[in-house]
Amino acid sequence: MRSLESAAQAAKNDLIEPFFGDTQIFIYPGYQYKVIDALVTNFHLPESTLIMLVSAFAGYQHTMNAYKAAVEQKYRFFSYGDAMFITYNPQAIFERP
Repeated sequence: MRSLESAAQAAKNDLIEPFFGDTQIFIYPGYQYKVIDALVTNFHLPESTLIMLVSAFAGYQHTMNAYKAAVEQKYRFFSYGDAMFITYNPQAIFERP
């Protein structure tokens, strides 16, 4: 995700092209995504940078509601856990934890 967003930031004429380089993007709530509109990911550990990324994408409250339901339903977390499909919530940029 960070690589695609970096490519979008470097794009000329809204055309993403292959490039070589590092990304310095740190995605957290308030980040405005440019090209990503869906995400498949597992349930991340609390207070991790990955949950910040998901919160920035789906919205903080939606993410916390999903995690609450996951805990109640005994979903598995982290690398060997269950996964979720998320679509981008453009209103997420206005939410803060």
